[in-house]
Amino acid sequence: MATDHIRYDVLARDALRGVLRKVLTDAAAHGLPGEHHFFITFVSKAEGVKISSRLLAQYPEEMTIILQHQFWDLTVLEDRFEVGLSFGGIPERLIVPFSAIKSFLDPSVKFGLQFDTSDVAEVAGENLPATPAPSAVAAPAPATETAETAEEPTPPNQGGAEVVRLDRFRKK
Repeated sequence: MATDHIRYDVLARDALRGVLRKVLTDAAAHGLPGEHHFFITFVSKAEGVKISSRLLAQYPEEMTIILQHQFWDLTVLEDRFEVGLSFGGIPERLIVPFSAIKSFLDPSVKFGLQFDTSDVAEVAGENLPATPAPSAVAAPAPATETAETAEEPTPPNQGGAEVVRLDRFRKK
């Protein structure tokens, strides 16, 4: 088999991350149109990911967040995005490099992207303390459990957040 010196796989991956960057940039500038909402799964310990030690303990391998009604200060940069979310009534600031993202799903239009993160370096000690949110904060956004951690019972609903199992959106 011939050697791929052009690395089409890398070009395609980078182009798809560009789609994700563009969608998040538009959401940051104009909000989410219609029924659009995003499920974003990322590697919790990937290099550049910054989440509180509390969240890292709860989601040590990967974490899925939902951007719908209850997020704030979405900022998109060339290599990462930052967003404010609330977990169990505690406001948090998450920093997620695009290279750490495993999947992106917009279930309102049945669109999804999956990324190979096998080459993502994991680092320890990149977590942050919980960051307080501004005083004019929207209600909390849910963190979802992945299929691997979905067996744990969900805590009672506090502040309007809801833990959502991704299995509900999969075709049977």
